[in-house]
Amino acid sequence: MGIPADEASRRRTFAIISHPDAGKTTLTEKFLLYGGALSSEAGSVKARSGRRSATSDWMALEQQRGISITSTVLQFPYRDCVINLLDTPGHRDFSEDTYRVLAAADAAVMVLDAAKGIEPQTLKLFEVCRQRELPLLTFINKWDRPGYDALELLDLIEKQIDLVVTPVTWPVGIAGDFRGVVDRRDGLFTRFTRVARGATEAPEEIVDPERAAADEGAAWEAAQNEIQLLDEVGADVDRELFLGAQSTPAFFGSALTNFGVRKLLDAVVDLVPSPGARPDASGNHRELDAPFSGFVFKVQANMDPSHRDRIAFMRVCSGKFERGMVITHGTTGKPFATKYAHQVFGSERETIDEAFPGDIVGLVNATEVRVGDTLWLDTPVQFPAIPSFAPEYFSVARVRDTGRFKQFRRGIAQLDEEGVVQVLRDADQGDQAPVLAAVGPMQFDVAVYRLENEFGAPVELSPTNYKVARRTDQPSADALRGMRGVRVLQRADGTLMALFESQYWLERLEGDNPDLVLERLVAEGSIG
Repeated sequence: MGIPADEASRRRTFAIISHPDAGKTTLTEKFLLYGGALSSEAGSVKARSGRRSATSDWMALEQQRGISITSTVLQFPYRDCVINLLDTPGHRDFSEDTYRVLAAADAAVMVLDAAKGIEPQTLKLFEVCRQRELPLLTFINKWDRPGYDALELLDLIEKQIDLVVTPVTWPVGIAGDFRGVVDRRDGLFTRFTRVARGATEAPEEIVDPERAAADEGAAWEAAQNEIQLLDEVGADVDRELFLGAQSTPAFFGSALTNFGVRKLLDAVVDLVPSPGARPDASGNHRELDAPFSGFVFKVQANMDPSHRDRIAFMRVCSGKFERGMVITHGTTGKPFATKYAHQVFGSERETIDEAFPGDIVGLVNATEVRVGDTLWLDTPVQFPAIPSFAPEYFSVARVRDTGRFKQFRRGIAQLDEEGVVQVLRDADQGDQAPVLAAVGPMQFDVAVYRLENEFGAPVELSPTNYKVARRTDQPSADALRGMRGVRVLQRADGTLMALFESQYWLERLEGDNPDLVLERLVAEGSIG
């Protein structure tokens, strides 16, 4: 019988973030290859049963577009540890989903394209990490293709994210002429070897410095000069600075060919902190060996069309989770039975009997459980709320076939609960023509696709003129309803939202009516 604190020390729970096309999904799948969870066919992730395959991008729309739209959870063993990998959407439009996932992570890996560095969307996602003060590892991908000079790239990264970059490995050969990497910790050279289609682990030929100098010539000499510069400026890994989110250890490689993946995965085990006591909403820490507790950071329906069910993803924060235990749902105070608890692997799932701090448990058909809810055993606890982002896009949704209104209403409610979009309703119209609010327009694409394909309710969206949202109260809402250029709607949780046609008009109304309650959402401006 595992002791929670001991089991937690073996856990590494981290997320991967990147700009689209930087290679995040490829790196995710290569981690699984090295963890023994990927078949010899590149891109085919096997469930433990081996019966079916999945990839981290499991949603049909993701496979059509070639980008990550929703987050996934993948667990696999590596060395003597249990790795919980949270794959996140790469596109800025889905940063709110990324924020929720990062609430369940203890660190993050940022994947950069060697030819592009930190792109705008990567920077937005990094800011989300900064808000959570998450330790960050950096993987500079695609070094086998033309790209930036290595020192120039490091300088760009430091300027843009204001973190000290401390390379653990250093490339021999310029981007596009990749010879291998030097591990700055021991000075040994690992020769770059291409693997056909990236289907197997990359052979790691370790070469001593004397032989590397003879074999690689000018490329080796240039790399040594650069390493000397790094040594002189003290760009060495400092775990305390890493854990304090002040520096980022960096690794060079090529995820497509698997090169450099093992060193990065080793760094996850060696550097990423294991789960610790988690602060509750009052700032007190829930110790690892305290009675069971967890919080829900994601809700997802219809992951498997044959099941047509709903899964609440819960991070275990303290104690030992045992399937079948009856816990308390903090929001309602009602008992919650955990008979249907799954470990989710992409779109695959299997029954899980126990879990420990840092692990992710899928609670099946937890119909009353919402994002941000806390669940606990014996001793009550409430963890901090996960804030919503301020929406910037607003469209009115109407079902195309009124005979499908029941399906439309059910689908809208489900997407709202999952956080795919925020659903704002007019008290007089209900679900006849709700306003969908989003951080980015691609959220609308996902909502439309899922309403039609999962709920059988094709919809049409009509853009509105609204640009800014503020949270308000009932007296202010009553006053605002009589003003032009503003509309007051309500979220499912009862929050009143005032929508304005422009920032200018909002500021003018605030100036003319200083008593109005118009609050920014907690995370507003973090990704804008």
